[in-house]
Amino acid sequence: MRIVIRNGRVIDPATRADGVRDVYLADGRIVALGDAPADYTAEREIDARDWIVCPGLVDLQARLREPGAEHKATIATETHAAAAGGVTTLVCPPDTEPVVDTPAVAALIRQRAQNAGQAHVLVLGALTQGLAGTHLSEMGALKDAGCIGVSNARHPLASTLVLRRAMEYAATHNLTVFIHPEDHGLRNNGCAHEGEVSTRLGLPGIPEAAETVAVARDLALAEQTGVRIHFSQLSTARAVRMVARAQYDGLPVSADVAAHQLHLTEMDIGFFDSQCHVLPPLRTLRDREALRAGVTNGSLLAICSDHQPHEADAKLAPFPATASGISGLDTLLPLTLRLVNEGVMPLAEAIARLTWQPAQLLGIDAGALTPGAPADLCLFDPHQEWELNAEIMASRGRNSPFLGWQFKGRTMMTLLSGAVVFARDST
Repeated sequence: MRIVIRNGRVIDPATRADGVRDVYLADGRIVALGDAPADYTAEREIDARDWIVCPGLVDLQARLREPGAEHKATIATETHAAAAGGVTTLVCPPDTEPVVDTPAVAALIRQRAQNAGQAHVLVLGALTQGLAGTHLSEMGALKDAGCIGVSNARHPLASTLVLRRAMEYAATHNLTVFIHPEDHGLRNNGCAHEGEVSTRLGLPGIPEAAETVAVARDLALAEQTGVRIHFSQLSTARAVRMVARAQYDGLPVSADVAAHQLHLTEMDIGFFDSQCHVLPPLRTLRDREALRAGVTNGSLLAICSDHQPHEADAKLAPFPATASGISGLDTLLPLTLRLVNEGVMPLAEAIARLTWQPAQLLGIDAGALTPGAPADLCLFDPHQEWELNAEIMASRGRNSPFLGWQFKGRTMMTLLSGAVVFARDST
């Protein structure tokens, strides 16, 4: 369908465009901005007056729970939640059941996402067979099956030697290694940041060193092997500084942060609020401010949802026994816009962290509004004020510490390959 989006404020970080102009779509692509191309007749017009028109969001971490945990969510339900949140491309980690260590599982996920037709789903292959941490996966076959990188998720490796060999193997296939930096021995059985709050509550703590020791090791191995690495969901100030230094020294390293880490701290655990049980844990206010600074100065090039939907029972046990994770697709854009409203960063830079820059990290054709680019767009009203409650969440998982929060800015429409996959009743 030929669609023209009129009167919206177009923000495209890829070209630094920012202004009111019309956007013309045809055959699933953007064909022009500003003036209509020759012989163009629109079949549908969308009035985006007072809205922002930007590229569809690219989310670097979202667990869809399928295959293996369909009682929590499915690819169909969570890609719908992605569309409702303005996300058009998301990355699925390999810790499904079965694990994404064969081309067949990767193809299954991609096929089911394609059948759902709500968002583009990219898949990370397993770094080791079964994520067991001992034997390397067939990375070449996984790449041929469409995997855009490899990861061992949060599963430990048997030794540093295994990690070195995995990095060397990934480098031969030009695959990025996505790393959740954590020393599992130092983490032990911790469930909260090791500090005054965990001590007062009697919760087993996870020290800052559990992350920073792993970052130091992984940076040393990346320099040794020449592989490109991406740190997923950093949580400490020291880790951000280490990554920034490595980037300054020219290492092929990047990093992202989960949106909730930019707003919450260890204090939000309160009296054992299990909705704040996340990994890595919520850290100190100093860490949170350093993460915000990292996003602002570009050391952290992307903000992700770290979406982990759970059934209600998963959060009802005592704090250490509850499942970790937040259902984050509904709040990825609102939490990022909150940074803008709080004066942390300009709007165009915030949109860049959600669109063009994560797309560049993945090496995919997305995150831009240039003629010829895929017509994946997010239209949001930056002025609409609303409150998050469980009843209006699009994800099947309602596990969020942001229930009851007031937000300003909301997705109004999402287009995927030139088709409207989500439209909110503006009334």
